Formats: sequence, C-alpha cells, structure tokens
Amino acid sequence: MPVTRIKNFSRVPSMKYVTPTESPQETSMDHDMYYPTTSALRAQFRTDAGKRVSAHQWAVYDFTRTIPTGRVTTYKDVCQAVGGSPRSVGGALRTNPFAPFVPCHRVIASSLFIGGFLGEWGKEHRTGTQCNRKLDLLSKEGVPFTAGGYLGDQGTLWKPDPSH
Repeated sequence: MPVTRIKNFSRVPSMKYVTPTESPQETSMDHDMYYPTTSALRAQFRTDAGKRVSAHQWAVYDFTRTIPTGRVTTYKDVCQAVGGSPRSVGGALRTNPFAPFVPCHRVIASSLFIGGFLGEWGKEHRTGTQCNRKLDLLSKEGVPFTAGGYLGDQGTLWKPDPSH
C-alpha cells in the first residue's frame, strides 16, 4: 500500500489532497493531486465540468494506478480485471480527471498499438499530438515503441494478477 501525504483541500473542507510517496506507479510527473479514496468522498466529487465519476470509472482509475512505472497493459486486460468492455475502459481513461496520478498513458491496445490518448487514436488522428505525448511519456519511463506506434519490447507488457 502506498504511503500518502494528505493536505487540506481548500474548496471543500471535508476533502483532502492525497500524494503518493511510495507506489509502483510513481513518476517524476507525480505531484499533489486530489484523489478521493472513500466512498463518501467519491460521492461528493465532481469533475471540472461538474460531472460525477461512475463506479466503473473509479474501478478503472483504481486499477490503472497499480500499473508499474515502465510497464504497460491493455484495455482488454483492464476490462477483464474490473468489468466492462475495452471501449468502456477507454471512455473512462479518455475523461480521466486525475492524470498523471492515474497513469492512463500506460494502457495500450490489445494489438500492442499505442492506442488512444485524450480522445485521439493513433498518430494519424488530427495532428497526432496527443499520441506523441503518450509515446513521450512512455519513452521517459523506458517503454519503447516502433516508428509505426507498436510496443517495441513485449517484456514491458504487464499482466495483472488474476486474483486482483
């Protein structure tokens, strides 16, 4: 279990910021991030757009936080662990309000293609800016991809513990 540091969340006195200090997914991008950990706080939480986060989204975010730095898993593996479909996992990660604390960039397609990031799929979508950001984040963590956007080292593919 990660060690956490808690700060008061100024907008709502009963809410707090949680910061990981020792966790498998910790990266240089980690910073103080509000992430509700109790059902009561999760029920109160609203995104910047004022929307609630569904129970499925919380399950996806909690699971995604367990993906170790320098490893990736697939949308299919996430949905097998938490339920739903690969599309529902992608939908939850597309609207992830906790990035990079919830490292959605570590989830790729079952074909081992880079997949989507922030609503863009692949390097050919629009400008490819978002997928290039995802590739850059993974490169900094030591996860190589080919020029075509496919995982370059299958040894970095992380399979969740089936007992999760």
